[in-house]
Amino acid sequence: MIFDDAVISAVTGHMNGDHAEDNLLIARAFGFPEATAAAMTDLDAERGYWRVEDPGGVHELALSWLGGVVTERRQIRREAVMLYRAACERLGVTPREEHGGAPEGRGGHPHGGHGPAPVSAGVGDEGFARRVREATWSDHSDSEGADFMADIMRGRGTLADYTELVAQHWFMYEALEEAAALLTADERLSRLHPAALRRTPALERDLVHLLGERWRTLISPVPATAAYARRIRAVAAEGWTAGVVAHHYTRYLGDLSGGQVIARRVAKQFGFDGGGVEFYDFAELGDPGDFKTAYRQGLDDLGAVLDEAERVRMLDEVRSAYRFNTEVFIDLGEGRTAA
Repeated sequence: MIFDDAVISAVTGHMNGDHAEDNLLIARAFGFPEATAAAMTDLDAERGYWRVEDPGGVHELALSWLGGVVTERRQIRREAVMLYRAACERLGVTPREEHGGAPEGRGGHPHGGHGPAPVSAGVGDEGFARRVREATWSDHSDSEGADFMADIMRGRGTLADYTELVAQHWFMYEALEEAAALLTADERLSRLHPAALRRTPALERDLVHLLGERWRTLISPVPATAAYARRIRAVAAEGWTAGVVAHHYTRYLGDLSGGQVIARRVAKQFGFDGGGVEFYDFAELGDPGDFKTAYRQGLDDLGAVLDEAERVRMLDEVRSAYRFNTEVFIDLGEGRTAA
């Protein structure tokens, strides 16, 4: 079986965004003991592929799935967990507790393996950042499965489709970056929103590239985008900082991970060289891995000062953000069909 681009980009984006340390451990255990960096680049039914850097240069690592051929997306996470555990065994490293048990998939769970962390779980050693991530596995899957976005990932989307996506991003980020003032005003959370993270200037340059100087008169939000922006503004108006973080986390960390795959695919398809995909260029931010590590530490610090009711409420808001994102894709798909 050959998995489509949407699945591959979702899995590699997750592995590189949330499990960068696991990639490095796998590379060191299976052929490159001096590896300094490793990123998952591709997968198929029989194996996963990694780009590995070590003092000798850049290499490709191809590893067969330990459980045999995979035929469903939910099996991929099980195989990644098995490789991680095998790497730990080879290197004499104690695996994380979440991967300590048998890596059998649970029916219906989109990534197989271990399901979402229970919402009632405490912060404890797990860390609030991990709790947020694991509690939203199914929401990731719903968003990634929307046909409109899948077509863009497969190179079947048109330039008009991509332009409409950029326009919707502008409405989302206009609201989000207004709301982010709550974060920059809080000494504990200001590191989550450095100036280099802001996306609206880049989006506006992309829209000039795609639509010309009069772009503001040519775009409008689809109903789901309008509702999404209203929700972000309502959370900010309430002064609910954790709720703003929920939306901030959902958008920015996704753009830093899977968004990079989108940029490469779109740039190649439409011949863009910077202009048109500046939204996804985070060069001014520095090393994205370092930023994501610091961001997750910020989430852990936030979780430590929230009571349980507030942590649960924030998790619910993260899920709402994913639902809004999916609904935007659905609206875009329906608009394309009606056109």
